[in-house]
Amino acid sequence: MINLPELGGRIQALRSERGMTLQELADRSKVSVSMLSSVERALKAPTVVVLDRIADGLGVSLTRLLADPAPDRVVVRRADRQDTAAYPSGWHRTILSPVVPGVNFELVRVTLPAGCDAGDFPAYAAGSHEYIAVESGEVRVTVGDQAVDLAAGDSLYFAADVAHAYANHTGEPATYYVAALISRSRT
Repeated sequence: MINLPELGGRIQALRSERGMTLQELADRSKVSVSMLSSVERALKAPTVVVLDRIADGLGVSLTRLLADPAPDRVVVRRADRQDTAAYPSGWHRTILSPVVPGVNFELVRVTLPAGCDAGDFPAYAAGSHEYIAVESGEVRVTVGDQAVDLAAGDSLYFAADVAHAYANHTGEPATYYVAALISRSRT
């Protein structure tokens, strides 16, 4: 027997993880917005055909939609699967941490060449946090109006719900790590 509130919550969570509105899921699944809304709120019991369409619209199997999956206890991200981005100003960012659905945490390694300004980053939602640890070189971290210079071995915490920036004003490259726990705004 299907627990309708659990099913509705699972559908809503999967939709939210994908950043989809009810209308977007309706378009992808060919299920009306009113039916999707009713299913998410546990007001209607969907048929197997409707459930299959919803699963398809979410990009998951019907089994995944119906089963309450046990959380992954161990998630590995191999070195050759890390996402690395190089920016025009010469700095590099590599996401080291595995991606875990529903967990908004990232561990990132950043390398700034000599004299490089990585630019400004917008404020995250209230409740967001960043920890910085400098491996080599020197980094200036600006949080709101406050600038802090960090050297190799130094670390810093800040509430990331304000604009922030990273720069290397020295003649040597700098490498640092960012551990970020980012809250998401509820919509």
